[in-house]
Amino acid sequence: MPPRRKAASNAEASKANESPNKRRKTAPTNGHSKSKKQLILNAFVETCSGHQSPGLWQHPDDESHKFNDIDHWVKLAKLLEDANFHGIFIADVLGGYDVYNGPRNLEAAIRSGAQWPVNEPLAMISAMAAATKSIGFGVTVATTYEQPYHLARRLSTVDHLSKGRLGWNIVTGYLDSAARNLGFTEQTAHDERYLIAEEYVKVMYKLWESSWRDDAVRLDRKKGIYTDPKLIREINHVGKYYEVPGPHICQPSPQRTPLLLQAGTSKAGKNFAAQHAEAIFVAGHSPSVVAKNVKEIRDLAFTQYGRKREDLKFLALICPVVGKTEEEAKAKFDDYSQYGSIEGALALFGGWTGIDLAKYEDDEELRSVESNAIRSAVEAWSKSSPGVAKWTKHTVAKHITIGGLGATVVGTPEQVADEFERWVEEADVDGFNIAYALKPGTFVDVIELLMPELKKRGLFWDEYAVEGGTYRENVYQTPGESGPRQEHPAASYRWKTGVAAEDHVIPEE
Repeated sequence: MPPRRKAASNAEASKANESPNKRRKTAPTNGHSKSKKQLILNAFVETCSGHQSPGLWQHPDDESHKFNDIDHWVKLAKLLEDANFHGIFIADVLGGYDVYNGPRNLEAAIRSGAQWPVNEPLAMISAMAAATKSIGFGVTVATTYEQPYHLARRLSTVDHLSKGRLGWNIVTGYLDSAARNLGFTEQTAHDERYLIAEEYVKVMYKLWESSWRDDAVRLDRKKGIYTDPKLIREINHVGKYYEVPGPHICQPSPQRTPLLLQAGTSKAGKNFAAQHAEAIFVAGHSPSVVAKNVKEIRDLAFTQYGRKREDLKFLALICPVVGKTEEEAKAKFDDYSQYGSIEGALALFGGWTGIDLAKYEDDEELRSVESNAIRSAVEAWSKSSPGVAKWTKHTVAKHITIGGLGATVVGTPEQVADEFERWVEEADVDGFNIAYALKPGTFVDVIELLMPELKKRGLFWDEYAVEGGTYRENVYQTPGESGPRQEHPAASYRWKTGVAAEDHVIPEE
């Protein structure tokens, strides 16, 4: 048998006359994992069509345009739970991508369906939870535009209804279009948004963890006591941005604090993640792009905040295009590519980066433009796709039509599994948020073709660690661990059973 070859990158796969390179030296030689780190796998979706693959809604086999139909989401949740996915990670935006051909020009996003229209993500979780038992649901909600008291109730309610299977992806927002529609003339400055988020999450910890004792609800029918008033307290938070007397209006939910997810690799974002995040979403076209950030955040968590490095779980964005043979995988990629929307990709790129590529000529080499942000992005892509001769705005857009800003790998189950292992070994990630080219087709291919190979290598479990357990229990694979770990800051806020009110001190900032 000839040696296996590596999975092709999206740029390489698009070159019809180019065969995949020889197998990487770093790939396992015996078909088994060196690290034996069992992967965390989430499906990465948004309540829109296409999501990370603009224009692919046009493909006859794509069903992402059915996002308005609750049956679509229930069917997806059942499919993923049957395959033991850890969770469904739901992205969200509160405004349109209006930078391309801007300013404030939504036309490209609207016409191409580039994350437009998009629905509110929390709404369909209860339906998916009712149809499933173990899969988790990570939902994106921004701290910038909603009062913590209100959001604490919304998230507690869904944590109750899902029996503890909720995760909160904490974001601060990045679109000026959202800010304008929510009462701001422009976005709050980046670092101040993180200062707001820092106070915000501490208010949430106080509401979720400190305002009710674990056993406050009595349901004592003989004495007529539903809840013991002595076991509920005001939090009386007074800070720079918020004043919240409390107490929380919901009784403690199964997790109290939902599993905390976060994405952000700026200096402020890294510090925030190192202190608060339990799972961190990273994106890049190669492991080398994210490896430094992963190490820096783990080190910060340990040295600055007293957390264990391994308690932070890193999930890389990846879009696998899997075929039974290399030829089948490449044919799928080529088929998908013809539906990708260049206009939609340019609209997304503008929103993601704040850069309007319409300012550049169609054949202009982006390596030589005055924008450091563009040059650094292109250099990162060029390292993962060295076969691209000239990076123009069309090349950039084509590059992200399948898989967005994350890695897109094309190959056999063995080749894609090799690539997953390479990310674990080189970037120290713990798993992946799997973006789709086609929905649900990409997930079906992962389940039917890739997962058997991952299991053969010991990289993926055969069943949930805790059937019917909380999201946190299954991410950490620790039965009974429904609340944040001892070293996590939220743990210090918890009012535990048996502790008198005068003995429970709410931590001061």
